Amino acid sequence: MTPIRLTLALALTALISGCGADGEPVQPTVAANVGVSGSGTHVSGGVGLGKGPFNLWLGF
Repeated sequence: MTPIRLTLALALTALISGCGADGEPVQPTVAANVGVSGSGTHVSGGVGLGKGPFNLWLGF
């Protein structure tokens, strides 16, 4: 299994478990940032899930 497929499989597993497949649903956290400077524009963001001591954050 390639690293990309493994990462996607793990992300899908986390998404399914976070959407209530095993208990109460967990509301995701979404963040987006836009930065403007003299050297250009920078866009970033991410999606996260958290329940108890477990947190998963995927940024782009």
